[in-house]
Amino acid sequence: MEIRAYTEADLPAMAEIWNSVVEEGVSFPQTNCLTSSEAAEFFAAQSFSGVAEEDGQILGLYILHPNNVGRCGHLANASYAVSPSARGRGVGKQLVRHCLKKGAELGFRVLQFNAVVATNTAALHLYEKLGFVRLGTMPGGFLLKDGSYEDIVLLYHTL
Repeated sequence: MEIRAYTEADLPAMAEIWNSVVEEGVSFPQTNCLTSSEAAEFFAAQSFSGVAEEDGQILGLYILHPNNVGRCGHLANASYAVSPSARGRGVGKQLVRHCLKKGAELGFRVLQFNAVVATNTAALHLYEKLGFVRLGTMPGGFLLKDGSYEDIVLLYHTL
């Protein structure tokens, strides 16, 4: 598996994977799927957008960007999406590892996650295994697709 910067040819697969996570309604805050033109603009606007590719197939992606501006612009934020058919194969782990290195290369000092849904135990386990530290929990910080609220966990990793 190769983790690399995305190309224009990757955009349809990236939008499909991203939208599948949005539609699940249990981990991304977005409620609307990306159209083709929105996806091109969205992924281009990030500090870095990367994909996990294996045998010509895009298995997952991540976006990396500042978490804030000005005096807090050295704090990064990222989101990861893995194709439902590729989950459980270590794709997320490779994406996060690449993201940590890329964040440092781009001059970020900290990678902060603002809203990991508490029921996303696989992600929380992965992040903590990779050295992320929990900052705390925000009760009811995430509106699930079914209309109920779930806690979110804030984490960080120094770069």
